[in-house]
Amino acid sequence: MDPGKCPTGCDRIYATRRLVKIIFATLGNSFDKKTRYETVFGEDLSTRERTFRAPGRVNLIGEHTDYNDGFVMPAAINFSTFVSISQPFDSKLDIFSENFKDSVSVDLTAGPRPRGDWSDYVVGVAVILQAAGYTVRGAKLNIRGEVPIGSGLSSSAAIEVATACALVAISDIKIDRVELAKLCRRAENEFVGARVGIMDQFVSLYGQAKKALLLDCRSLDYELLPLSQEAHLVVCNTMVKHELASSEYNQRREQCEAGVKHLAQALPHITALRDVTLEQLEAYGKDLADVIYRRCRHVITENDRVLKAGDALKRHDLGEFGWLMYESHRSLRDDYEVSCPELDIMVELASRVEGVYGARMTGGGFGGCTVNVVANEHVEEFKRAIAAVYEQKTKLKPEIFVCETADGAGEVTSVPAIQQQAGD
Repeated sequence: MDPGKCPTGCDRIYATRRLVKIIFATLGNSFDKKTRYETVFGEDLSTRERTFRAPGRVNLIGEHTDYNDGFVMPAAINFSTFVSISQPFDSKLDIFSENFKDSVSVDLTAGPRPRGDWSDYVVGVAVILQAAGYTVRGAKLNIRGEVPIGSGLSSSAAIEVATACALVAISDIKIDRVELAKLCRRAENEFVGARVGIMDQFVSLYGQAKKALLLDCRSLDYELLPLSQEAHLVVCNTMVKHELASSEYNQRREQCEAGVKHLAQALPHITALRDVTLEQLEAYGKDLADVIYRRCRHVITENDRVLKAGDALKRHDLGEFGWLMYESHRSLRDDYEVSCPELDIMVELASRVEGVYGARMTGGGFGGCTVNVVANEHVEEFKRAIAAVYEQKTKLKPEIFVCETADGAGEVTSVPAIQQQAGD
């Protein structure tokens, strides 16, 4: 073909392009790009693929207090779950997990039921949004997670929140972040079947870089507190994984509820262990079974530690903050009994390393990670010492990561290159 000639139909193409330019110029800047595109072509750009990110978290102090209406202090971290979503205009969710190399399709009009696998965290969010009265559109979702599963860094909340943000956006749902956190929690409680509190979902939405988040799990009032720039948060993965030992987790919650029921006979105003002081437990809990008494004691004293830790951060007192972390671990080990030998070894080793202010298990327990506050100048020494001695004692090679705190969930322009995970 003569390069100077246009093939049949080219004139029409050029004419169409000129017409489009004229229409755009006529519409002017009073319409945004999306509106102008819809006006000309009748196509909604919101059907294009969009990507949403939600971070995992490390809980600095305040373990197993959230479902007791208590206080917690997590921080969002730079390990996230990414959900890329596009809309095929039907009621079906087509979901693919890059991590599991598995796909699931569900019809939202058919009353999806739990499958007992990773997809429950995604489907559960859609089901609960519908149950709350929102119209959820079908979509194609591609999921990639950096947050290690079973490590105590809340991979479950990260996938729930990223999914929720994506579905809300593609379905044009107007909802505030507090309500979204509540619905994500409901998804895990009612669809997945884990009776978790609201901490993980809340900080995944409200976290902020260089800040810890002190949350009142009853009122949902929160305060962002500055983290010292003289130390780093270092997460150590024991490489012992729990499956959120769901039965054990739910059992702890039942034990706390049993304690409240007993104490309410003498203290009728209480509705949760959050309302009980240590003095009241000692006065009215004498008839409790020993295991119930110890569960209650952990929650009551842990709430007190969280509030004291908040004051310590405001004073920039890392020494006090670290001591409270050690006390928290002791209580989780002895009173709440959710630690394990590997976690205890990791905390003990950390306590011997110069420059460590504090260390404790973090997350639900029964394996997973410890969180350590380490002076900047001692971080590399800490990593070497822990890695060598922990492997010698347990025959397990730990993964140790210096974490950066991160902002809460939101839309991103692209999925970044895969970073090494703090586990898995």
